[in-house]
Order: sequence, then C-alpha cells, then structure tokens
Amino acid sequence: MRLTRFTDLALRVLMRLAVEETELPTTRDVAASMEVPYTHTAKVVARLQHLGLIEARRGRGGGLALTAAGRAASVGGVVRELEGAGDVVDCDGTVPCPLRGACVLRGALRRAQEAFFAALDPLTVNELVAAPTGPLLLALSDTRAARPGPDPRMAD
Repeated sequence: MRLTRFTDLALRVLMRLAVEETELPTTRDVAASMEVPYTHTAKVVARLQHLGLIEARRGRGGGLALTAAGRAASVGGVVRELEGAGDVVDCDGTVPCPLRGACVLRGALRRAQEAFFAALDPLTVNELVAAPTGPLLLALSDTRAARPGPDPRMAD
C-alpha cells in the first residue's frame, strides 16, 4: 500500500499543527516549514478543515489550529477518508481484467489493504508527535523559519 502525496502531506500538516503551542501558523508558514508548494498545502488545509480536523482563522491573529477532534483522530480513519475506499488494483478499469470473476488475488489485496488501515487505527494524531518526533518537528520548523528566504525586492 502506498499513500498518495496528498495524504502524506495531510498527515504532515496535522503533525505540524499538533506540535504548535504558541502561535497559529498560516498556510504559507506550514508550506514553507515543510518545503512544499503553497498551492498543494492550501488544498490539503481546505480538505482537513472540511473534515473538522483543523480550524482556519482569517485576519490579524488568524492562522491554523488543530481541533480537539483532529488531535484525537485515528490515523487509520484519516488515511481511509483521504485515500478513499477503492481497491488496491483496478480490476474493473477501462479494460477489465479477464480474471476478475474468479480471482483470489483481488480478495487477498482487499484484506491486506484493510490490515494496513487496521494497523493505523489505534494510533492518534497526538500520538504521532510524541517524543522524539514532536521535538524534532519543532526544531525543523524553527530552523526552516529562521532560514532567509528570497528577497522580495529581487523578484522578476
């Protein structure tokens, strides 16, 4: 099983927000600290907000915050929601597999996929940032935030 980039980024956004204790970072701050494009991060933030896992406040003093539901969210549940319930392989695609009616592999892959999710189910977002991960994530965020960016006066 391989996660999409969208799901990977969503989990990293949740982890980043789970360690934030003082300020509410903006979507741009989060994107910069993880060195990913703002547009990708904005799409992920919108989806996580729609799921009730994060809260986005606009204006002065605004930013992103993990909700209580986001902190307690099952990682397996989040991955299921973002990845969808589709099969690992597309047996019924544009050219359907001729074995699909009698294939043992399809059922085995479905069970393997469910085992993958089941292994993530007991883990919460809050548990993802327990030591040593949380302190390292904070240190990385601080290091990247302190890095000088391009001078906006030098833009084309």
